[in-house]
Amino acid sequence: METKLSGLSVVLPAHNEEGTVESVVDQVHGVLEALGIDYEIILVDDGSIDRTGDIGIGLKARIPKFRLVQHFPNRGYGGALKAGFHADTKDWISFFPADGQFKFDEIRLLIGRMKDADIVSGFRADRKDVLIRRINAMAWKALVRLLFGRLCRDIDCGFKLFRRRILADLRLEGNGASIDTELLAGAKALGYRIGEVEVTHLPRTAGKATGADLKVILRALRDLPRFRLRLGREIGKATHAEPKILPEEG
Repeated sequence: METKLSGLSVVLPAHNEEGTVESVVDQVHGVLEALGIDYEIILVDDGSIDRTGDIGIGLKARIPKFRLVQHFPNRGYGGALKAGFHADTKDWISFFPADGQFKFDEIRLLIGRMKDADIVSGFRADRKDVLIRRINAMAWKALVRLLFGRLCRDIDCGFKLFRRRILADLRLEGNGASIDTELLAGAKALGYRIGEVEVTHLPRTAGKATGADLKVILRALRDLPRFRLRLGREIGKATHAEPKILPEEG
């Protein structure tokens, strides 16, 4: 029997994604309607300079449970997610990129793991990123594991599902690529359970990935040690059970 969610907020961070954002929102809307659950879709236009915001305004007119959050200037991936989290109202939150590189129908796989997890992270067994991004990801994963231990197989996969109550216990500060690590490492330290499931990764067909930009990398390298120090200071306040990382399913 498929596990049911009491309510789901889907946060879609978008920066200059005019080529994919409408089809992605339509995809998410169609899947959520088919699931028959209480939901909301929150598109975060992160300082786009293309038509992403205009497309979002048009979507508001035809999708009743759709909301648009816009801010300027661009804050970064973490800043976009935090803006979406601030706007959400449901008990469960999923974030899902607006670049068209995932299949939202696979939210069913993440929901299937929530019976024994508080955060479910997708992992890309067959990444379709360019070589430099895959190399950067391997180096980043090694650094994160050195600082925080094992969190999950694909730390920065942009397709995750988690209980909203986790945000009440965590102080997410990073505006860049370190946001996934903050969420996972902070939750692990507080005793929340982390599960993972394989998801399909598709080649990018429009827009431009920014994950390999030097500015993005330097910001993440600056934010990560700061978070490690802060986590060490704050973890003594935690009252949850011992951390538990769930094995991969299957």
